[in-house]
Amino acid sequence: MSLDWIYYAISWILLTWHSAWDAVGVPVGAVIGTNFAWILAIVFLVVTVRVILFPVFVKQIKSQRAMQALQPKVKELQEKHKGDRETLQKEMMELYRKEKANPLMGCLPMFLQIPVFLGLFHVLRRLDPAKQSKELYGWTASQFDSASNAKIFTAPIAGKFGSTADELARLGANGTTVKVIAGLLVLIMIATTYLTSRQMILKTGWAEDPQQRMIQRLMLYGIPASLLISGAIFPIGVIIYWVTNNLFTLGQQQWVLRKFPPPVTAKKTTAPAASRNPVQPAKSGGLFGRGKSTPPAPVKATAPKVAGPKPGAKPVNPKKNRPAKRQG
Repeated sequence: MSLDWIYYAISWILLTWHSAWDAVGVPVGAVIGTNFAWILAIVFLVVTVRVILFPVFVKQIKSQRAMQALQPKVKELQEKHKGDRETLQKEMMELYRKEKANPLMGCLPMFLQIPVFLGLFHVLRRLDPAKQSKELYGWTASQFDSASNAKIFTAPIAGKFGSTADELARLGANGTTVKVIAGLLVLIMIATTYLTSRQMILKTGWAEDPQQRMIQRLMLYGIPASLLISGAIFPIGVIIYWVTNNLFTLGQQQWVLRKFPPPVTAKKTTAPAASRNPVQPAKSGGLFGRGKSTPPAPVKATAPKVAGPKPGAKPVNPKKNRPAKRQG
């Protein structure tokens, strides 16, 4: 299947944003060795894609909430079918189907962005001044030349850590500068990729389902580790896209997790201290109960105990009606 439609779409978004920043007065030429109009075009490519995918992100959060709510039932199935992996998988799939929960929904937004990433990767690889065809995917020759000369701190956005000497010569770039800028961006890309997964896992907890836990480990450790190698072949513009996307994800997840916090698990709701000492003054005057303690409720008065006779006193006959007063 041809991916030209993706290349045309990515090119159109990039060129539209570049023209928009040019129209509002962002310098097209380099400032501090950076062509900000093109850098901002890549940044707002991320914004455009994330706005389009926001409904999918909401479904991802709802699915994760559903998966978390099902953890007690999943644990029961694991105990019930211990040693029978085939039956366990069938029962769990039936449970997910019945409760409309999808274990793979957590990866869906990332998978949907893969075509965008590949499209940008392909488009930026074309930014070679030596190419004869400069008007593919809707580009004009002037736009192609402008993008192929675009830089960030004097490193071309089409350059990469593994660029050959011939490629660097065609881009008019310094090899050391490209390696330093690309290397720093790759490290930031790895760190932010790890943090996005860690942020979600810390808020929702590790899954009880082995399949779900394996996906969590893959996202937390596997993907960042793979970027250490694959980052060498990514053009700098692609790494800028990835880092921006990660930062957007961190902010979006933080907002969603604060607005829609994960449900409190049973472990968090237990309060053994309360059962041991149930008579505790209620706390008020603060979100976390740090205000002044309200005074305990008054205890209903009970009948006083009858004191025993004092040593040496005459015993009183209870059947008589106040004999001491009548004798006086």
